[in-house]
Amino acid sequence: MSNNKQNPWGGGNQTPPDLDEVLKDFKNKFGGMFSGGNGAPSKPNLPSIPKSGGFRYLLILALLVWLLSGIYIIDPAEKGVVLRFGAFQEETSQGPHWHLPYPIEGLSRINVEQIRTVQIGYRDAIRNRRGGNVSSESLMLTKDENMIDAKFAVQYKVSDVQAYLFNVANPDITLRHAVESAIRQVVGKNSMDYVLTEGRVAIADSIKEKSQELLDIYKVGLLITTVNMQDAQPPEPVQASFSDAVKAREDKQRLINEAQTYANDILPKSRGKAARMIEEAKAYRSEVISKSEGEAARFTEILTEYKKAPEVTRERLYREAMESVLANTNKVLVDSKANSMMYLPIDKLLDNSKARTEVIIKDALPATQKRTDGFRNVFRSREVR
Repeated sequence: MSNNKQNPWGGGNQTPPDLDEVLKDFKNKFGGMFSGGNGAPSKPNLPSIPKSGGFRYLLILALLVWLLSGIYIIDPAEKGVVLRFGAFQEETSQGPHWHLPYPIEGLSRINVEQIRTVQIGYRDAIRNRRGGNVSSESLMLTKDENMIDAKFAVQYKVSDVQAYLFNVANPDITLRHAVESAIRQVVGKNSMDYVLTEGRVAIADSIKEKSQELLDIYKVGLLITTVNMQDAQPPEPVQASFSDAVKAREDKQRLINEAQTYANDILPKSRGKAARMIEEAKAYRSEVISKSEGEAARFTEILTEYKKAPEVTRERLYREAMESVLANTNKVLVDSKANSMMYLPIDKLLDNSKARTEVIIKDALPATQKRTDGFRNVFRSREVR
């Protein structure tokens, strides 16, 4: 009975082969395939591979690898441009594609959704480099011959990949030059105050429009999305004086607003007061006219009664006048024929009502006397007639 637990490397007493021997054996087997028998002889139990067959296999493998290298995938935000010997061949969109590998055809990937930015008049600090103002770009002359320091940020993207790659040598630099030209053209047609105050948005829109017109003429294949005025101010040597002028202009506008507010407050009140006085005058006129008409009508009625009974009418008028006078005065009645003595604080009663009594008598008696005399004169004149 044979032993089934033999060593995989041979007999039960054999050890695994040395690593150097394994490498040497591998070299001997495959070295003759390429050297034509110049290497170590192969073992008799292995078939020999002809030289031409191995080269053919390697050539086929290399051809397959070369063809597979032409497979590429375009992302959704990209456009692919295939060049055959440097000339435009086709434009591809997102998804997998294949082209003849290098050196027959080449591939350029352009991100058409990427928003790129160009800075005019300043630079941001990038990669530990100092940023700051670029006076050669930011200083420009306005319509009223004043200097301003303006900075702009322009955002754009690729709209036509074929034009972007082939029409202009450096499209990004061409865009910068076009924007600088448009900025100086627009700023030069406006005054300094307009550029620094209310004209920022209008100027940015005008710069965008004129810059895009130049890019379309050059057929750069770029589309400007936004133009932002980052900052606009006078040159540094005159900033202090300009700040004083701006402050004075703001104070002027503030005083104008305060005066307008005061006028808006006082004018309606004055107009209302004048209208009220006019209405009061009209009401007083109507009251006087009505009262006069009423007095005239009452006098006519009294005259009619007086003609019928003169003595009675005169007596009645006298009593009515005395009644109106004495109705608002303090009175003390003493019977002079009484034998018993009555003590009344007449002095205190008179002192408490002295002022009121004097005023009433002073105002009422002349009017009553005047009215009575008037009636008597009229009645006498009527009797004489």
